[in-house]
Amino acid sequence: MEETSTLPLPDAFLDFLNENGLDPSIYTATDSTPRYIRLKPGCEACVEEIEAEIKCKLEKVGWLPDFFSLPPDIQIANSNAYREGKIYGIDAASGAAVSALNISEGDHVLDLCAAPGAKLCMILDLLGNSGTVTGVDVTRHRLAACRTLLQKYALGDRCRLFVADGTTFSLIPVRVHSDSKSWVQDPELIFYGQHSGVVGLSKRELYQTVCENDASSCGYDKVLVDAECTHDGSIRHIQKFEHWGWKTLQRRVLNAERTDSLTVLQLQLLSNGFRLLKVGGSLVYSTCSLTVAQNEDVVERFLLENASAELQDVEAAKNWPCRSGRIWKTLRFDPLTSQTSGLFVAKADAASVAVSMMLRNSNAESSHCRVPQRYNKPNPALASWQIRSIGFSSTKAIEMGLEYFLFHDTLYTMTIETELLPQAKLVLLEL
Repeated sequence: MEETSTLPLPDAFLDFLNENGLDPSIYTATDSTPRYIRLKPGCEACVEEIEAEIKCKLEKVGWLPDFFSLPPDIQIANSNAYREGKIYGIDAASGAAVSALNISEGDHVLDLCAAPGAKLCMILDLLGNSGTVTGVDVTRHRLAACRTLLQKYALGDRCRLFVADGTTFSLIPVRVHSDSKSWVQDPELIFYGQHSGVVGLSKRELYQTVCENDASSCGYDKVLVDAECTHDGSIRHIQKFEHWGWKTLQRRVLNAERTDSLTVLQLQLLSNGFRLLKVGGSLVYSTCSLTVAQNEDVVERFLLENASAELQDVEAAKNWPCRSGRIWKTLRFDPLTSQTSGLFVAKADAASVAVSMMLRNSNAESSHCRVPQRYNKPNPALASWQIRSIGFSSTKAIEMGLEYFLFHDTLYTMTIETELLPQAKLVLLEL
């Protein structure tokens, strides 16, 4: 019979869970969530050998290819399979975040918060024999751990790693050529593979930066922003505070000032990742926090500030054991629902045409801007708006589908002509 233990949670943490609408039982049944591994492609025939070595059966995860679950008390770090690079230690929820990108062979992928590297390795395995991956992390020793993983699993051929601030990183994929801008300080390139696109480049070519007007064509096909967070969704992380002391939890997780600074950082990372995304590309934002402030609130603010961004369905999620977030199309994993660690996932893409400011209402009040909602009916308030410019023909507008949203005192739209207003599919903001 499987043993369970009850983690004694302090009152301050229980209050924190209550404020965020989180079920405390997520944290109290601490030994029921499986451990997960991912099998390296090409090692499918090794499953029985691995089972014999670790003395337990690997249960295939039906909703996530190449993933297996095993009892939480099984250690893999000292196994031959792990030392020889046949398996990876990675939670299934983390694998789902990578899977949500829907990586195709030939993609140029940016992992903006790459350390410690398990997701980076999965991206490279999915990429196949063409395309490139750029990994970025602000901490050199953590990125060095990524480099070690790439070398261990022989995955470095199409990858380059930069020590850089993800909120300001601006280097474009090396497949393209454009005018370069000067950096105040070039990011440190600590690793590159033979087919990463770096070999043979001059420094000027290597450090080409993205410009506002060329991001749409020169950016990355896929961007992963697995942002720094309080890690409150990681049950094993919370367990550690029983040994570190609950005062440490107060400082690292419950401290309001730390949370505020993190949400600012998360929004900056998300916004910069989107800035580096090419038109038609996809971005996934994820955190291992379960709080609304670090997830839905960040995504909501991002959508308000980035008119061309739109949340997308994760097609594979139809078969995933997760639930919807508080914003349409976002996903949440947790131990009770998913039998995984906690994780939030949102997927966005860049519209094929940049959203442009079309209308302005001098009477609108910014305090009325709250949560985006969709309507399939015209908004009577549009009658008071003034058309300032027309960007596209009515034919093109119908092809694309009209979209509007209100931000502060401005109504933004992809395209519009007066007679089409009643037919518009609206995205408005409720009080």
